[in-house]
Amino acid sequence: MPRALVAYVQFVDGLNRRIGRFAMYLLYIIMAIMIWSMVTKAFHIPALWTLEMAQFTLVAYYMLGAPWALQTDVNVRMDLIYGRLSHKGQALTDVFTVFCLMFYLGVMLYGAFDSTVYSYEMNEKNPTAWRPVLWPIKTIITLSFGLMLLQSVSLLIRDVATLRGEKI
Repeated sequence: MPRALVAYVQFVDGLNRRIGRFAMYLLYIIMAIMIWSMVTKAFHIPALWTLEMAQFTLVAYYMLGAPWALQTDVNVRMDLIYGRLSHKGQALTDVFTVFCLMFYLGVMLYGAFDSTVYSYEMNEKNPTAWRPVLWPIKTIITLSFGLMLLQSVSLLIRDVATLRGEKI
């Protein structure tokens, strides 16, 4: 494989691994928020922000961890037929199916980007008592779709290398 493609795969894999490892620790922040919510409710002074903040943190946890999950192949897959294929057969199947994934991620990235720009321009706020601005979480979602798209290109390059008998 050309050095530029190998460098791309290594860069994207390293970036998504670091971001995924960071996202993994967001679970502790979610737990801290929920504990704070529980404590404040016990003293009859519930915080308005805890439910939404926990939801936003969960979205960040899920979305920022998704590219790493895609990279490490821990995503859910129907292995009825796929699991019986040889390594090269799986790579050939993945070469065709990754284009469906890339199309889906492209559409989602387009929609997420439009929604983020709108949210930023209009200073969109969640219609609740706390009324947090929404552009930060929408930016994280857009970034995540971009990282997943980059990771799917990395997977395509790996699968083509496997079909050529090379390893990256």
